[in-house]
Amino acid sequence: MDASGALHDAGSAVPRAAATVGLPATEIARLVRSGEVTAVDVVRAHLDHIDAVDARVGAFRVVRREAALAEAHAVDTALTRFALPLAGVPIAVKDNVAVAGEVCTDGSPASTSGPEPRDHPVVSRLRKAGAVIVGIARAPELCLYAVTDGPGAVSRNPWDTARSPAGSSGGSAAAVASGAVPLAHGNDGMGSLRLPAAACGLVTLKPGTGVVPAEIGADSWSGMAENGALATTVADLAVAHAVMAGEEPADPAAPGRPLRIALSTRSPVPGARADAPTRAAVAAVVALLTAAGHTVVRREAPITPAAAAGALTRWMVGADNDAEHLGLDRQALQPRSRTHARIGRFVRRAGLVRPRTAERFRERMVAFFDDVDVLLSPVTTGPPLAARPWHERSFLANITANARWAPWTAAWNLAGLPAAVVPAGIRPDGLPVAVQFVGPPGAEGRLLWLAGELERQQPWRRHAPVFDPTASPAQAPG
Repeated sequence: MDASGALHDAGSAVPRAAATVGLPATEIARLVRSGEVTAVDVVRAHLDHIDAVDARVGAFRVVRREAALAEAHAVDTALTRFALPLAGVPIAVKDNVAVAGEVCTDGSPASTSGPEPRDHPVVSRLRKAGAVIVGIARAPELCLYAVTDGPGAVSRNPWDTARSPAGSSGGSAAAVASGAVPLAHGNDGMGSLRLPAAACGLVTLKPGTGVVPAEIGADSWSGMAENGALATTVADLAVAHAVMAGEEPADPAAPGRPLRIALSTRSPVPGARADAPTRAAVAAVVALLTAAGHTVVRREAPITPAAAAGALTRWMVGADNDAEHLGLDRQALQPRSRTHARIGRFVRRAGLVRPRTAERFRERMVAFFDDVDVLLSPVTTGPPLAARPWHERSFLANITANARWAPWTAAWNLAGLPAAVVPAGIRPDGLPVAVQFVGPPGAEGRLLWLAGELERQQPWRRHAPVFDPTASPAQAPG
């Protein structure tokens, strides 16, 4: 693109549609709406990029080449093309919600289900907005883990392929960070959007309860899980969130006054502590917020042992409920998942999932925001876990590694409050580092606005360097 934002051919060396790979979703949609490029050519260019990079990343379980091109043609010929907020935008959908005509496995090789007869509500809304589903993104079995792997498939972080893109929306995050798609669907029951965003240098928003249709698995992990999106820009995230929430896309409204922001860095998990680069990133964000006129006060979030236990029991029971919901052969589950589901069945039968636990915690956390607008915290204790076949390791090894790396996310699922993750810098090892913002009920717009302010003050690199589709031909993936 030139300085005016128009596409160019770079001396005819780069085909016009190929130059759309790496553009933000909002820019691709503008070009398709105006007729400067066709959705078919945009999608074909992204499919070519997937062919070039996904063997090294492992983001996709299914690439929908023919179906995606047919859907793109439908966008090009639609009379409503000129009003579609995501016209021709290639997206990935996580492998735990229904896409009509595709098999939904919930990340489990034990699944024997057939093609889905209809789209999940959020998929339907994305399609109606003009998005084109180019593939189904990988997820760990039953979406239980903070890594994304399974037999014969280990998804890798585009920033460092020796590291995991995290989980459970790890395939979605790897697809966006590698430029395979500008936007991806994911969901979050214990941090499954926010952890991959942090690991892969992306921005995301876990909506509060009831804002976006959930309907994930048997019962959305007892109401903890929410659907959302992973993006490289706040503008893209804001449009995707509005579409999935059934709202008219609009720029997030400014609060009209400086914010009062609580800072909490104490880990809810004993013995887990943010490393030096993470603490430095949080301090740098505090400095930016203060310089912008906001007030930052230290205020530790009152996350009690009962609340931590409440989230943990719902996570355990979620494995059992979803295995039953999907009709899985439990003996065909991975050993870690089989143990997880067995513990979940015991927890369920013992009546340990108590609605009042979540209600009390939500009341306490809503009260926490009586005199602050937003909470700032770390997301993880350090760099992502290694990309390895974690499914071959024990249940205990998996949950211990998960808990030590990601102690700051699960509480907000139990409370049902909105939480966003924003890139905050680069670690000395070259990997991204992020921070988390949490708000009271209805604060999704406030969190998006704040994320946009940080993006303007401190822009982040939108794609992993090695896979960056906007790099010069000499740097482009081969």
